[in-house]
Amino acid sequence: MANSSFKRTVLFVSAIASLLGPLMISTVNVALPVIGRYFDADAATLGWVATSYMLATAAALVPVGRTADIVGRRKIFLLGAALLAFFNFLALFSANLTFLILCRVLQGIGGAMIVTTSIAILASVFPPGERGRAMGINTAATYLGLSLGPFCGGILVQNFGWKSIFVATGILSLYVFFTILRHIKGEWIASPEEPFDIVGSLLYVAFLLFFMYGLFLVPQIKSLYFVLTGIIFALVFLRYQLVAYNPVFNVRLFLSNRSFAFSNLAALINYAATASVAFLLSLYLQYAKNMSPQLAGIVLVLQPAVQAGFSPLAGRLSDRVEPRFIASAGMALTALGLFLLSRLNYDTTILYLGFTLCCLGFGFALFSSPNVNAIMSSVSNEHYGTASSSLATMRLIGQTMSMAMATVIFSIMLGKEQIGTENLDLFLESVNLAFVISAVTCLVGIYFSYVRGKIHVDKAKNGLA
Repeated sequence: MANSSFKRTVLFVSAIASLLGPLMISTVNVALPVIGRYFDADAATLGWVATSYMLATAAALVPVGRTADIVGRRKIFLLGAALLAFFNFLALFSANLTFLILCRVLQGIGGAMIVTTSIAILASVFPPGERGRAMGINTAATYLGLSLGPFCGGILVQNFGWKSIFVATGILSLYVFFTILRHIKGEWIASPEEPFDIVGSLLYVAFLLFFMYGLFLVPQIKSLYFVLTGIIFALVFLRYQLVAYNPVFNVRLFLSNRSFAFSNLAALINYAATASVAFLLSLYLQYAKNMSPQLAGIVLVLQPAVQAGFSPLAGRLSDRVEPRFIASAGMALTALGLFLLSRLNYDTTILYLGFTLCCLGFGFALFSSPNVNAIMSSVSNEHYGTASSSLATMRLIGQTMSMAMATVIFSIMLGKEQIGTENLDLFLESVNLAFVISAVTCLVGIYFSYVRGKIHVDKAKNGLA
């Protein structure tokens, strides 16, 4: 049993690592216009600076999670932090956009190493009775990163240029590397000396790359070909994993473990319903309410700030109360918030919007921490790597699906026209429709969240406690 000081150190390092992921995405998104002018890049090429990181992270998650189970989670965590630091600093020497995008791809692989191992290590160190609180703090750190990213990124870019973002994230990565190197000496190996599933890994990477790239291309017609190809690779991957001796991803967990399967599905649905909220509201505040980008950013901070504040409490509560009750209540509250947002108009008050954002933030907090606790508590130690990588995969796919949905609605309602005074009514209708679809999606997710099973009873019955 780990002592309290060691647990606090692991929790602190894991929280900083969880903060890094959102920072790597959100700070760079703020800097994209400046990077575009610096390299004289067109919008389509510039988009790959953001997209390449997400694609690389998604493709690497499952192979990296399995590798960590075989060779050691601490080793992979250290390697991920080192890669992040090195390629953040290397990005400073980018002579062209192609080199910067290559750095972003390798940063994404490093990010996947940190994402999969930090949660797995956290679950290994904290026993079930304390795990919910730890997962809650970890989740709060993730959303703190979402809150701080645009704000800190804007300050850095405005005062020190776009390269300062990579300096800051590089230094933070180095800090994480040396902290775990010095203070965390243990190792966690769940499946020592087992062979690595190369064929399964390649099939998984092909599935994720084709599927997610297809979603990024929506609403272009060729996106359909990429998505369908990705689905074919997914079916082949699933079939192969069922017969593989040492699969890179234990598909049987989804077939035999109802709590694990439905908790992951609930996570996918939740992210698919909510990931585009900040994007849609940012456009609404700037176009329909005539707010400046800075003021809109301040308003939008309210939702992740509320979530960050309540996530540890929700996680702690899930140690005592079945996570399905808390998480389902969170999804219901989120659905209510999304329905309230579907009523936005030109005269909507800031008070109404603030209440809705608080409602969403509280709903996200009630869902996220208990759901992560449920996923990690529904499996034994040998599957922590698989569980954490599957959760991260659900998050990335859900986020991409959510943005694709918003893009399709804008394409159908507005065509290729830029948003302006002449089509502002259509724009507002598009935003309202997007929130209605998101709310309905969230309502569907409540079912899977609620019927996942009893985690506290199941883990004791299966010897996981």
